[in-house]
Amino acid sequence: MASAPPLPPFCVAEERSGHCAVVDGPSLYVWGGYVSIEENEVYLPNDELWIYDIDSGLWSMHQMEGDLPPSMSGSCGACINGKLYIFGGFDDKGYSNRLYYVNLRTRNGSYLWKKITDFKGQPPTPRDKLACWVYKDRLVYFGGYGCRKQNELSDCFDVHDAFWEGQIFWGWHNDVHVFDTKTQTWHQPIIKHGVPPQPRAAHSCAVLENKGYIFGGRVLQTRMNDLHFLNLDTWTWSGKIRTNGEIPGDRSWHTLTPLADGDGWIYAVETSQWQQLAYLPKSRPRLWHTACLGKEGEVMVFGGSKDDLHFMDTGHCSDLLIFQTQPYSLLRLSLDCIGKNAGLLENQISWLPSKLLEQALVKTTFWAAVNYRQGRKAEAEGQEKINVS
Repeated sequence: MASAPPLPPFCVAEERSGHCAVVDGPSLYVWGGYVSIEENEVYLPNDELWIYDIDSGLWSMHQMEGDLPPSMSGSCGACINGKLYIFGGFDDKGYSNRLYYVNLRTRNGSYLWKKITDFKGQPPTPRDKLACWVYKDRLVYFGGYGCRKQNELSDCFDVHDAFWEGQIFWGWHNDVHVFDTKTQTWHQPIIKHGVPPQPRAAHSCAVLENKGYIFGGRVLQTRMNDLHFLNLDTWTWSGKIRTNGEIPGDRSWHTLTPLADGDGWIYAVETSQWQQLAYLPKSRPRLWHTACLGKEGEVMVFGGSKDDLHFMDTGHCSDLLIFQTQPYSLLRLSLDCIGKNAGLLENQISWLPSKLLEQALVKTTFWAAVNYRQGRKAEAEGQEKINVS
């Protein structure tokens, strides 16, 4: 495998929207998506995997080989047992219903895509902007926007009146499909009870215990803020959940991240109540980003668009926002303090026991990267002010 060219010091993954991101162990993995260049959507290389080391704060890019998926946006990414699965998506040729995976826990540093072709059962129809629950080694997919043949039309599909051609119709789904990663089998479970959510795309999903929650999404010109869950053992829909107090506004292209215990909200399952988070950076809104739960309960938001994509698409984000949702351990706080003040403590750091010394050096690198990126950003903003004046 050809080695990738050296990256600039303290580089970050390229800006993008509509990408996939997962956390496995100490790392965040990012693949795919697109950027806007002169009003054109340009899909990012399909052979690049960007990895963010959570401890050191450093990004690296790795070339991928094998059965490469097309360069796409709107694919659904999920991680099971160290494998990143990619399903669906949209590219210049249309919608996909292919399923790929790559082993993230490679021993030799190579990342090899494999297209799953020897599956049993019937996969979902082609689509993008769907969402996925991971439960008991199974990928459970819901919804999305895509196309169906006339003989495939059903109650689980709302036809987009403005988009049809011959025997092909485009629209929104509310069907449920399951892929068992152990038996390599697709099946569509029989929903036994409950009222399913309205068909939608660009919604969000999260799993808590045996319940798969969905929130929001879009159908036609309508964005929604309804909350539902599907019992993943009994295949029973909850119907629209009645909640207490203020609720988030209608939205799509957002994320829903389950926590162990801007514009961001926390839904408390026990009280059925929404609570808005007051400390998020409201000056940095975004959509079609990804959000992953880190190893210490932090929510890691990467990429996304700065604008409403239907009316204005002027730029995408490459910054990684990390929201702390619970107190860090005393060890973590101590190591952060050492890393932030490495210059002052240069002579004393070497006194630490070997294991702590190794962790302290990693934190030193992390805060050096943070300071470097903040300095570059300040320089760019200063230069922009000079150019404007």
